[in-house]
Amino acid sequence: MKRVIYTSILVLLVSFTGLAQAVLPTGWGFTTTTLPTGWTESGTGFYTASGTTPPTMKFDNTGDFLIINFASNPGNLTYFLAGNSFTGGTFTVEESEFGTVWTTLHTHTAPPAGTYTLFTDVPQSATRYIRFIYTNKSSGNIGLDDVNIAAGAATPAQEINVKQGATTIISGGTYTMTSAVSTMTPTTFTVENLGTANTLNISSATITGTNAADFSVASSPSTVAALGTGNLVVNFTPAAAGTRTAVLTIASNDADEASYVINLNGIGGSFASEPTAQPTNLSLTNVKTYRLSGAFTASSSASGYLVLRKKGSAITGVPVDGTAYLRGDIVGDAQVVYSSNATSFVPNNIVASTGYYFAVFAYNGTGSNINYLTTAPLTANVTTPATMMPSNYYNGINTSSATFVADLHNLTNPHNMQFYSNYGTLMVKGFAARDTTLDRRVITCVYSGENKIYVEPFDFTAVGYSREHTYCHSWMPTNPAQSLPEYNDYHHLFPTNQDEVNALRSNYPLGEVVTVTQAYLGCKFGQDANGNTVFEPREEHKGDAARAMMYETICYTTVSGNTWALPTTQNQAILKQWHFNDLPDSWEMSRNDYVDSLQQNRNPFVDSIDFVCYVNFSNMTYEPNGCQASIEELLNTNFVVYPNPAKNELNLHVDATTISSYEIVDVQGRVVLSSDVSNLILVKLNIASLNAGTYIVKALTPYGVATRSIVIE
Repeated sequence: MKRVIYTSILVLLVSFTGLAQAVLPTGWGFTTTTLPTGWTESGTGFYTASGTTPPTMKFDNTGDFLIINFASNPGNLTYFLAGNSFTGGTFTVEESEFGTVWTTLHTHTAPPAGTYTLFTDVPQSATRYIRFIYTNKSSGNIGLDDVNIAAGAATPAQEINVKQGATTIISGGTYTMTSAVSTMTPTTFTVENLGTANTLNISSATITGTNAADFSVASSPSTVAALGTGNLVVNFTPAAAGTRTAVLTIASNDADEASYVINLNGIGGSFASEPTAQPTNLSLTNVKTYRLSGAFTASSSASGYLVLRKKGSAITGVPVDGTAYLRGDIVGDAQVVYSSNATSFVPNNIVASTGYYFAVFAYNGTGSNINYLTTAPLTANVTTPATMMPSNYYNGINTSSATFVADLHNLTNPHNMQFYSNYGTLMVKGFAARDTTLDRRVITCVYSGENKIYVEPFDFTAVGYSREHTYCHSWMPTNPAQSLPEYNDYHHLFPTNQDEVNALRSNYPLGEVVTVTQAYLGCKFGQDANGNTVFEPREEHKGDAARAMMYETICYTTVSGNTWALPTTQNQAILKQWHFNDLPDSWEMSRNDYVDSLQQNRNPFVDSIDFVCYVNFSNMTYEPNGCQASIEELLNTNFVVYPNPAKNELNLHVDATTISSYEIVDVQGRVVLSSDVSNLILVKLNIASLNAGTYIVKALTPYGVATRSIVIE
């Protein structure tokens, strides 16, 4: 194991475990995503337009929690609560003295529906933790706003509290100190008496445990006056390198903490003791196209584990001693899944048909004294399936049937509706977000390709993003309703930059921009070859957008008595060409499976490439000839030749596909001009040598020949 050599005679590094506690009174209105000191939560989302004053915290899954840890006896707890389609579940407010055993303060089984109502609970004086937790979800969500804990009455009796610096070390907590081997280093603890009337009497301060001989109490107060403090000094002289442990017990006349216990974790030298064995039995289970789980058996000699992941091949990178890695950090050729004492994990950003390799390294210590066992890590690998689609899912669908459009509609609708407001938690956190360095996340704007880095919890307003309706809301026959499945459908909702991209797209049709008015990274806005105003997504999302838009029409046609179809401004030929040019990739197939797991319906145009051939999306009628007829029609419809009439120059363009060669044929069938052009999107010709008259222009594309009649003046 490589060691870092320090030239100084003594290196003292101090750390502690124990929570940074809130000072009472404390409160939060959820107006920022930065939690106050002493507040922790499970990564839930926010209702950005809800609450007594928006935003408000959203609890939408069983186990979602908010915990507040504070340093003194509390007064009243007040909060505003509302339910959103909440039925049959339980939301609980709990209290605890040490954060381990919880007692119920208030059980909510019927929170006010949609109206934020003030509740007041009275915690016990010994309580130091309050927890709001979605104990059991049946359906619906909870909104929590304006939580406040008042300061309780001053404690008249003697009450011990111990700090190191400004941070309280709760009884049962751990304090870590580091010193060079055989060198004595003192640490001063502050003993507080929080009582307002009586003297705190300290009868003893003793050290016991495995390496008790390495620690000694240099001085300790015998009494601490009411609201006063005293210093307790512990000397640490490590006899050997590595981890040295002991227990400091302070005995006093505190009625409820007669023995105040602090676990001492000493580090002799630069690093904690290296584990002697790696964990064992790594298993990868519940493997889907979008999710998998890992679990292993703990090592008896380790305090924590670093889990790494890599796509495609075995991991060769190893962690470096003294470096504490965060989720998303890069270690050699792999990325950190997590670093903690947990023995199970669920990595994010899993996609279909991909091999994933994992390596688990045992370690001891924290921060700059962390020490990894880098030899023979625990490893395993798995390849995700290509699809989660049931093999018989489309058994009732026949492209030769005159009822094909209706049959496909009936397969996709009805389905389970998810809430638009839950998109951040379910789609961003649950699927679209990826890990990046320093325990941050990154999400991609599907239209522009912009990567937005953020710190959880994700908040649309804070990052400037929105949930884009690929099939515009204003196009929907049910507009302006926002509570219907078509508005909330996750199959056509994607994250986009609101100001730079979503506002730019507005409700314009999608198309190929020839004259650019405005652009942002990979997307463009302007006029197409026919002078229509259109929005063009980046290349990687064109097929995805086309399939999302076509899904929306097939899923909701005839719903509410309306024949859903593409608006007259949206050229379906463009969408079908994008569909064939940008076929579903592993990410889109995984997304289809994931949305299916939420809504219990699939996007059929992701599952089957050919289905689009048999639907006329302009009027939602059946196309019996399929692509054999429609491809030729699409090519000719979208073959743009300009100017026409022409004189000296001519431009050839077939929307989303390329041209590999062209011919110009006169009225007698003679080829008067031809050439190979190496797969160009736009072909520019010099036709000055041609006589005036009528000609036929032919362009060869990957999908066939497009033809157009022109006049040369």
